[in-house]
Amino acid sequence: MKNLISALLIILLFSSNVSSQINCSRYYPLEEGTTFQYTSTNKKGKIESTADYKISKVDNTTGTTVAEMTINLSDHKGKEIMSSSYHISCSDTGIKIDFQSLMPGDMLKQYQEMDLDVALTGTDIELPNDLTIGQELTDANVTMNISMAGMNMKTIVNMMNRKVEKKENVTTSSGSYECFVIYSENESQVMGIKKTFPSRLWLAEGVGMVKQESYKSNGDLISATALTKFNN
Repeated sequence: MKNLISALLIILLFSSNVSSQINCSRYYPLEEGTTFQYTSTNKKGKIESTADYKISKVDNTTGTTVAEMTINLSDHKGKEIMSSSYHISCSDTGIKIDFQSLMPGDMLKQYQEMDLDVALTGTDIELPNDLTIGQELTDANVTMNISMAGMNMKTIVNMMNRKVEKKENVTTSSGSYECFVIYSENESQVMGIKKTFPSRLWLAEGVGMVKQESYKSNGDLISATALTKFNN
């Protein structure tokens, strides 16, 4: 369960410095070859994982910009624990992230290797270019149905109650930024068991995500993630 929620949250950890030729998003990196890194810590500040991202391909031939994002997630010792990829589409109003990115790639691969029938449905994550304080953003979700020996197992991940709370200045090891703070509630339902983890994301124009925090339902900090490397 914890790994599922972590994978959901990690999808939001992008930084961007969009080139003048690809200006359909103010916040997400859409320049091929861009790389960046985020470091995640637990509530005590101890490093738990590192996520390395790369824009591996950008396609503008259809009139809509589509970028392929690859992720390599490593534990605190540097051992790779997950590798995945997904797509971002971009228009003049903002971006959409493939809803399938809400599911950990290694989980899907494991099920496929077991010859299980896996079906995914859902709605994409949307982020408009024009953000304002108090603005409500659309929900996103993904449902995974697994068929196995006549039995069905359903896993649902919902990203709900998304709202732009405020503007705030944030300083990390990579610099100081003026950010929008976006609140959301990330809910998982596995075999009928439901858990909800509130989250806040600090998003800077021209940089993207610079910090993210997730909490228990009572507001206590679970983990935090910060931008540590960026190369455009």
